[in-house]
Amino acid sequence: MATTGIDTPGRAQVGVKTLRQDAWWIQPALVVLGLTAFVAYGIWRVFWGSHTYYSAPYISIFYSPCIASSCVPGADEFAFIGSWWAWTPALLVAWIPLGFRLTCYYYRKAYFRSYWLSPPACAVAEPRKNYTGERRFPLILNNSHRWFFYLGLLLALILTYDAVLAFRDPQGQWGHMGLGTVLLIINAFCLWAYTLSCHSCRNTIAGRLNHFSKHPVRYRMWTIVSRWNRHHPKWAWISLATIVIADYYVYLLASGHLTDPRFF
Repeated sequence: MATTGIDTPGRAQVGVKTLRQDAWWIQPALVVLGLTAFVAYGIWRVFWGSHTYYSAPYISIFYSPCIASSCVPGADEFAFIGSWWAWTPALLVAWIPLGFRLTCYYYRKAYFRSYWLSPPACAVAEPRKNYTGERRFPLILNNSHRWFFYLGLLLALILTYDAVLAFRDPQGQWGHMGLGTVLLIINAFCLWAYTLSCHSCRNTIAGRLNHFSKHPVRYRMWTIVSRWNRHHPKWAWISLATIVIADYYVYLLASGHLTDPRFF
């Protein structure tokens, strides 16, 4: 007879997983659908390896910064990896946003509840009898989230730089603005909103202070980030959407399926 969890002696015995009558399963199902769709798109773009740059100049989100010598001319500004790298150059940088989001506190909740059903929803029993937390491999790697946050800041800076470069025309003259420019700017903003609303950002700013009164500037920054932190899940999903929209737009331009509308 089980002696842990909902079957602990002394607790009210319930013969069903939950007494909830609402459609509690919809949210975890939508999370599975959304994350699976994004992962499938990301795998396609990372391993497709072509149509990653358009001479406006716009560069694919998944290939920035492109640090391999095999990068498309024009997108190789940061290239320092030699020809020995035979795989897609996206693999050299894609692990940064992947690690940042996998270890993110919100995304942990999202995929724990949806893919692992641990638990699938509030007041719904999970199918496992034991709970080990994040003390064992591979989940212990989630403790590296702060380091991925620092790398995420660097990546956000580079993607912002890409958005600024998108104000140049193919001849390198400033003053160009097309639809791709707008999409890259929106994507950079949403990535900053997601990154700066991160729990690790909040903790880095003032999480270890014992006396806020002695650090008024850091306290003020902490209160601002704390307000943003309440919307972290929203920015997590919005930034996923803007990544796909901006990146797919670059693909459509580079593959010749679209012509970039120019505003000036």
